Amino acid sequence: MKKLLLLLCLMASSIFCFTQETIDIADTLRKDALNVFMDASDHIKKEITFINYVRDIKDADVYIISTSQRTGSGGWEYTYFFVGQKEFSGMKDTLRFVSSPDETQDGIRKKSVNTLKMGLMRYVAKTPLSNHIDIVFNTPLSETIASDNWNSWVFRSSISGFLQGQKSYNSNFFFGRFSANRITEKSKLEISMNYHRGEDNFNIEDDIISSLNKSSNLSVLNVYSISNHWSAGGSASIGSSTYNNYQLRTTLQPGIEYNIYPYSESTRRQLRLLYRIGPEFNNYIDTTIYNKTEELLFMHSLSAAIEVVQKWGSVNFNCHYRNYLHDFSKRNLSINGYLNLRLFKGFSVNMGGGAALVHDQLGLVKGGATAEEILLRRKELESQYWYFASFGISYTFGSIYNNVVNPRFGSGSGGGMSISF
Repeated sequence: MKKLLLLLCLMASSIFCFTQETIDIADTLRKDALNVFMDASDHIKKEITFINYVRDIKDADVYIISTSQRTGSGGWEYTYFFVGQKEFSGMKDTLRFVSSPDETQDGIRKKSVNTLKMGLMRYVAKTPLSNHIDIVFNTPLSETIASDNWNSWVFRSSISGFLQGQKSYNSNFFFGRFSANRITEKSKLEISMNYHRGEDNFNIEDDIISSLNKSSNLSVLNVYSISNHWSAGGSASIGSSTYNNYQLRTTLQPGIEYNIYPYSESTRRQLRLLYRIGPEFNNYIDTTIYNKTEELLFMHSLSAAIEVVQKWGSVNFNCHYRNYLHDFSKRNLSINGYLNLRLFKGFSVNMGGGAALVHDQLGLVKGGATAEEILLRRKELESQYWYFASFGISYTFGSIYNNVVNPRFGSGSGGGMSISF
């Protein structure tokens, strides 16, 4: 019995020493792992375990900025910008992958993980963890590419609706949309049609109050690339709207655009100036406040848009001005934007908003709107302005590392503070 107990003690001691040694090795490797700052999902953290996910960009050896934009086929192009810091200063890489419009979320996640792994290898190669990395090449792609029978055309259609009701109220809504797009590097042609119908009925002391709103529109946009900074094209539309008092509204606006930054950098930064000019014909449902039932007008517009994505955050800002050429007092100036800013470690601010000076409501109905139409917002009302605003802050503190994913009992409150207004 004594010999058996001694043997068990020796075995337990060996297992403990081996386990402790394994833990020490793992702990050493974790300390030597690459510190990376990025907006990482739980899936990415579970699949890419050979780096440390840090909460603040100042603690990172590498930070990764991710952007996405829709492709001509209806899918998405995802771009990852890798930027080295500290001992990796001066090292930069850009990797992309494209998803098809019918690709599953799981397929997109796998491509995202593989792209990130490939981008990180250049940096991991300079750490002790490189001795534990194996690179595997999967089945290669076919050497031939099938021809595109659709010639880059993509068609989309959608129909949606709902109805609800009770004893004193019922409502129904219908929306349909169809689009045909052909987008290449040199040109962009977008054709879209949509129809909307909404109805509300109220029973107030056996008195039925009904409200109906309908709109439809057909629009065409055709743009050609002149250079990496210039584009030219135009848009045309025809439609109707009971809310805006249009029995028929048609517009034709050729235009030209200049992007200060090359279009090839559009996922990271844009500063676009767009000028348009052209005719507009309006046939009104009811006589307007200017005693018009129809009129042919000419208008022009100038737009400026700024989009920037950097390690400190992102900003999106645009300004739009238009006026009618027959009367320059009939004008509209609108500004809106969004800012997400990291001020210091763990603290970020986001804010957004917009405002407009409105002096071009030519379709306002003479005689105004009924109380029901005002309450249900079924007709456009006179206003010289509109605005909106949003604001929020967030602050996180504690460990700089954020590697572990634990999905048990769902998401917890975490160790931080968040305030929103």
